[in-house]
Amino acid sequence: AQVLVESGGDLVQAGASLTLSCTASALNFEHYVLGWFRQAPGKEREGVSSITWTGDSTFYADSVKGRFTISRDNAKMTFYLRMDSLKPEDTAMYYCAAGLGPYGGRWYAEDEYKYWGQGTQVTVSS
Repeated sequence: AQVLVESGGDLVQAGASLTLSCTASALNFEHYVLGWFRQAPGKEREGVSSITWTGDSTFYADSVKGRFTISRDNAKMTFYLRMDSLKPEDTAMYYCAAGLGPYGGRWYAEDEYKYWGQGTQVTVSS
């Protein structure tokens, strides 16, 4: 069974907002640090954002800082990526991930995360 399941991807126009969700199952959710990654066609997967166990620390790629917001609801075993002011360059497959942490500053490194979702497509038209 899939441990992490994303939802919320869509086709939107530039400037629009979108919220991605990732729901976990079979995990002691509050013990995991959580991240969002994305992969655009022809590019390597990159870290977008991450949040620590209690949500007291968050991290963002420079390209999304100020536009994206990560959050988590431990009671619902779900975390979110709120994306505002979307740009065509945000077009990508978005993946959620969970790891035990601590990452030692490497929140953006794929090998820090054990579980991955299947991906949800976000397409931003100009």
